[in-house]
Amino acid sequence: MANPIRVIVVDDEPDIREVIAAYLGKHGFVVSGAGDGQELDAHLASNLPDLLILDVNLPGEDGFAIARRVRASSVVPILMLTAADDTVDRVVGLELGADDYLTKPFDLRELRARIHAVLRRTGQTRDPRQQQPEPTAELVRFGDLLLDLDAHRLLRPDGTELEITAMEFDLLAAFARNPNRVLSRDRLLDLAHNRDSEPFDRSIDVRITRIRRKVERDPEKPQLIKTMRGTGYMFVPGKH
Repeated sequence: MANPIRVIVVDDEPDIREVIAAYLGKHGFVVSGAGDGQELDAHLASNLPDLLILDVNLPGEDGFAIARRVRASSVVPILMLTAADDTVDRVVGLELGADDYLTKPFDLRELRARIHAVLRRTGQTRDPRQQQPEPTAELVRFGDLLLDLDAHRLLRPDGTELEITAMEFDLLAAFARNPNRVLSRDRLLDLAHNRDSEPFDRSIDVRITRIRRKVERDPEKPQLIKTMRGTGYMFVPGKH
């Protein structure tokens, strides 16, 4: 692989780190391991990865706290590992800005598929801090902001970029391409989530809440992304 995908696995169990590293290494990934947040910080200080695999249950600083710190300064994709069928963990992870989740125990083939799915949604596999502007044609207005569909960016009125996760972009793009149309949660999963993860309605609701905080002037009284009670959501262009 000419430009290998760089992954950091944060898990306090060495065996899990080694198994993941060995498997992904066979498929062309470059994998580093960290047992806790402190070891992760040492890696991040010198080299931001293309994707971070982060276990929720870590000693000391847990995965949620680490995800919050990472998301505050970077848009590097985060795939969280959660306890089996623990919906609360998934929801909290999504609220903190994680791009996807996988429950333990998991199949390594599914892990690799999830990684590729997340990277497809980001639109790039290089250092997420070094996103270079590209010529664009498709711009859709969300209130005072502009969504650049070609470059996968959300722009403020002054042209600076407002950071969004890959999942948030996918949802905004789905709305932008379907204005004034009611989209059910299942339809949004098809359009934005590509059914790569096990669907659950709460994940969409969490994303919409996060998006409203960024695009709505008053997130408590949304005018751009309307809730259609019992049906889904609708993007209403031109509202401020």
